[in-house]
Amino acid sequence: MYTIVLAIHLGLALVLIGVVLLQHGKGADAGAAFGSGASNTVFGARGAASFLGRLTGILGVGFFATSLTLAIMAGTFSSGGSVVDGSDSEAPTVTDSAPAPSSGAADESGDASAPAPAPD
Repeated sequence: MYTIVLAIHLGLALVLIGVVLLQHGKGADAGAAFGSGASNTVFGARGAASFLGRLTGILGVGFFATSLTLAIMAGTFSSGGSVVDGSDSEAPTVTDSAPAPSSGAADESGDASAPAPAPD
């Protein structure tokens, strides 16, 4: 059931994004006055605004309804415990031992910890 509601939610989100992008802004009619062709619409001079506005409202209500449903389902399916309480493993212990010395070759002075000379 959760997967079905999630699929509907994602579908509504994508369609809602598309419908919002299809709508004209408030300044879109100013471009039509200068002959840019912005006044040519599929739904007529004013039909697109009311149709797309109504469709946006319906899709928005559906999106919020599925959001609320998913939130309720997520709260219902959770175990109610903390993530920290659910871990059974012990925390790793840190030892205070120094790292083992490297097996690098000693230089002429016999000191293995001295840095090697830089190559030319």
